[in-house]
Amino acid sequence: MSACVPTRAADSTRPKRNHPPHNRPPVPPRRFRIAGADLSASIAVFLIALPLSLGIALATGAPLQSGLVAAAVGGLVAGRLGGSPLQVSGPAAGLTVVTAELIHRYGWRTTCAITVLAGIAQLGLGCLRVARTALAVSPAIVHGMLAGIGVTIAVAQVHVVLGGTPQSSVLENFRALPAQLARVHPGALSMSLLTLALLFAWPRIPGRVGHVLRTVPAALVAVAGATATASFAGLVLPKVDLPSWSSHALAGLPDGPVLGIAAAVLTTTLVCSVQSLLGAVAVDKLVSGRPDLQARVGRSRLDRELLGQGAANAVSGALGGLPVAGVAVRSSANVQAGAVSRNSTMLHGVFVVIAALLMVPVLELIPLASLAALVMAVGIQMVSLHHIRTVTRHREVLVYAVTTLGVVLLGVLEGVALGVAVAVVVAMHRLARTRITHEERGGVHHIHVCGQLTFLAVPRLSRTLHLVPRGASVVVELDGSFMDHAAYESLHDWQQAHFAQGGTVELTGRTGGRIAEPSDSSHCRCRPWTPWRNHHCEPSTNPQSVSPGGRSGESGETDGPNGSHGPGDSGGSGAPGETVGSSTRSRPGDHRGRADHQLARGISAFQRNTAPLVRDELARLAREGQRPSQLFLTCADSRLVTSMITSSGPGDLFVVRNVGNLVPKPGKESGDDSVAAAIEYAVDVLHVRSITVCGHSGCGAMQALLNSEPGGAQTPLKRWLRHGLPSLERMAAKEQPWAKLAGRAPADAVEQLCLTNVVQQLEHLRAHDSVTRALREGTLELHGMYFHVGEAEAYLLVDRDGDELFDHVGAAEDLRRPA
Repeated sequence: MSACVPTRAADSTRPKRNHPPHNRPPVPPRRFRIAGADLSASIAVFLIALPLSLGIALATGAPLQSGLVAAAVGGLVAGRLGGSPLQVSGPAAGLTVVTAELIHRYGWRTTCAITVLAGIAQLGLGCLRVARTALAVSPAIVHGMLAGIGVTIAVAQVHVVLGGTPQSSVLENFRALPAQLARVHPGALSMSLLTLALLFAWPRIPGRVGHVLRTVPAALVAVAGATATASFAGLVLPKVDLPSWSSHALAGLPDGPVLGIAAAVLTTTLVCSVQSLLGAVAVDKLVSGRPDLQARVGRSRLDRELLGQGAANAVSGALGGLPVAGVAVRSSANVQAGAVSRNSTMLHGVFVVIAALLMVPVLELIPLASLAALVMAVGIQMVSLHHIRTVTRHREVLVYAVTTLGVVLLGVLEGVALGVAVAVVVAMHRLARTRITHEERGGVHHIHVCGQLTFLAVPRLSRTLHLVPRGASVVVELDGSFMDHAAYESLHDWQQAHFAQGGTVELTGRTGGRIAEPSDSSHCRCRPWTPWRNHHCEPSTNPQSVSPGGRSGESGETDGPNGSHGPGDSGGSGAPGETVGSSTRSRPGDHRGRADHQLARGISAFQRNTAPLVRDELARLAREGQRPSQLFLTCADSRLVTSMITSSGPGDLFVVRNVGNLVPKPGKESGDDSVAAAIEYAVDVLHVRSITVCGHSGCGAMQALLNSEPGGAQTPLKRWLRHGLPSLERMAAKEQPWAKLAGRAPADAVEQLCLTNVVQQLEHLRAHDSVTRALREGTLELHGMYFHVGEAEAYLLVDRDGDELFDHVGAAEDLRRPA
């Protein structure tokens, strides 16, 4: 998403300045500053990355400097260009098997060239914006791949722990293990056991002393303890050997069969990309646990993260480094250490460069057995019991097991391909395996559909439905989560025919709860699956329906789920059964016209369809009281259904609606006790965690404000709109940059004023005492939002390089950094 500043519109599109602009002090130029939290977090990450980078390089058989090169490039390049600010990249254990196989087959210089090509491929994928597609891979396949890699790493490093040399494959390592056990090196084994003991015991030191000591990373303590012990004891062990940087090998031209090189590039690209994207999603989950950080950092931009990882791999390979990917251990340590920006990741890369240049004598004291034990522990931890329980609960253990065994026995690419094939077979089996039963109990025919209703099950569904006698009462229980169009058409057509023959049909879900019931009204036959789009409920007795704009013959509102009509209400709920019907004309004294009024029909539909579904939840809310998570301040426009556009339900939002979504400044003359009271109550009594000011396209209040002339009669509307005058002045001020919508200039002056108004009202919000106090204590977040009604698109306000930018919030939840 481009963040460039668009050219300002011509002066003719700018609103006339009817009021003097505010005299705002000039904004000083931004200076590069590093927060103390970023500095301390970067040190913690560096202390973890240093031994792990050397250990992974050792496990792959690459030059040990390559691990340091990859760690430095991952921190500096991926940290600066990536879309996940707090994710730390570098040589990852998940790439160990792939890289080791490439070095064994093609040599080191060609492996570096493959890394460069993989980086270029990642850049291409990032430009094509396919990052979200990579997340479509089943988690069972990803976890199985990591588990297989972990097993391979652990088995190989056992030989180094025992003082030997690993073989080229897992099977060969297993076959050579008995002979290796017969000639154990006591010194290497003792240093390995000491490393493992410190690694697992250090995080478990109890008490206050333990709390202080645990600030030092366990990996650093383990390797440092083994190194110090070996040096003081005078043990003769293989140790780290860092040749002079002048003899460091850089990338060469690819040397090998074209198909083999292409497969190697594909494998490296796949593993690097999937691991990095999954790591970015995991970092988002960690950040979400820190509300103060979430508002500042926001969610990861996955396409940009893919571009950053591609650039890092291209640079790392060119400089003779290992492949780079996001590393979960370092990223989680970065977040937990309190990092607040990408400066932490970049500083850790700087520290790695300094260590590689100035700490060579110290690094060469580290025993290889200690690094092998560290990497072996990482490999064992990659076989996660939590992941195994998760895939078992979701009935995907077969996919997990096949992928793991495939990676161990055949290789990463082959294992993943095998896992994908098994996942497809399992999915097709689930879609095709639908059981349909029919029985009669007490004169009521019960049809139970167990599984997903797809076109494959339509013949059996049709045969079963036609066994039901005419005029009978039927209950259809749908015990599944998916119904395709063919199944819907078959069920819907049969239901209509059964209604016409005098029968009744009740549809229930897997819990037995009613999701539809036959309607005895001749005016409207809305069904739960009736789409809002292009649907009109018009009473047969009075076909003249009137839209909100006054045009007869068109319905200004469309039908929603469960026989409801929406979204045309003012402040209604988006929960199932929201009921706002089409407007109809009724003359005074026309009793039948009044009976068909939208309010009465809406209430009737709610009582019939929705009330049984929400009664238990509303009873709980009545007992416990309201505990909303946020105050949502938006316009009174009837087209804005707050719960629909925020996917919230009863009790989630404390909503304040007024003309123009205005927040009057506090004070005797300009204040408004109604809005101020709602803000005070939400912050001080309800303790909401966030406040959102939401504007929208085509706002009539902003249009009226833009066209207002000084003087004239002071109507209630004019007196209210005076609270929007600072927004008009802000837009007219030349020193103020115009707010932008997803990187583009607003379509017209009205849209510009709508965007500017959101920014200005956030400033007014900060002036309220309760808000100021909560912001200072870090218990409250402020968000700006813009909803484009015609496009059904939502945008969040971000502050990027001093610009006020409303960024798109897509269906894939591609959120940016809220201001």
